Amino acid sequence: MVEDINVRIVDDLVANGVTLITTVPCKQLAEVIREVEYREGVLHIPSNKEDEGMGLCAGAFMGGRRAAIIMQNTAVGVTINALTTLIQYYRIPLPMLISYRGGLGEPVACQVEMAVHTEALLAELNIPTFHFRRTADVEDLDKILKFTFMCNKPVAILSHTSFWGGY
Repeated sequence: MVEDINVRIVDDLVANGVTLITTVPCKQLAEVIREVEYREGVLHIPSNKEDEGMGLCAGAFMGGRRAAIIMQNTAVGVTINALTTLIQYYRIPLPMLISYRGGLGEPVACQVEMAVHTEALLAELNIPTFHFRRTADVEDLDKILKFTFMCNKPVAILSHTSFWGGY
């Protein structure tokens, strides 16, 4: 079923006109990143850092393309400046598929600390946030993508560990 989720995610991105996807390595998102890498018609640009990826997405938007970023919640803090002074200021629609690590059962301590702050930081920036906890939640992705492109806003899609089948 997880493989179907990865295909569905990329299918929905493509169906909504996303032609550039930048990614930052993440164990939980590895299979969806692999699907992005091999998808015809999608330019995949791996990024070293999340804020760098947001710059790539902004440039793509200003060049007439729709873009998305796939990243971890541990770097939400790093992206605050890019989100406020670039993405939000210029009203750039940016779907952010974010692995949400740090919950119960998390084996890596530093993941827990950022999880405590992730939702508060997104709320402080007034970024609409959606949660994928169960595989059925992927059914909402198309509506979320339409929302971000209609409103010219970034949106955060926090994909919980339970969505990906655990740690």
